[in-house]
Amino acid sequence: MSLLRRDKKNPADRTVTLVGKPDCHLCEDARAVIVRVTGDLGAVFEEKDITQDEELYEKYWEQIPVTLIDGRQHDFWRVDERRLRTALGG
Repeated sequence: MSLLRRDKKNPADRTVTLVGKPDCHLCEDARAVIVRVTGDLGAVFEEKDITQDEELYEKYWEQIPVTLIDGRQHDFWRVDERRLRTALGG
């Protein structure tokens, strides 16, 4: 088994976070993709609302929706399903 293979995490051990805000059509589009991918792969899905978190607002307000994987930024504005699946190891 190669080193890369051993370091790869199981998708079920990963957490995908959608950082967005209410009434955001791009956030709704991103949510649909993330829910489908995390559901298929068994990853955890959570959402955070930038209108309820000043730190997230300061960091991401121009980029929402923002997708994080295990707390690290993966994407913003649009979620590419194939890219997300690959990043999760699926």
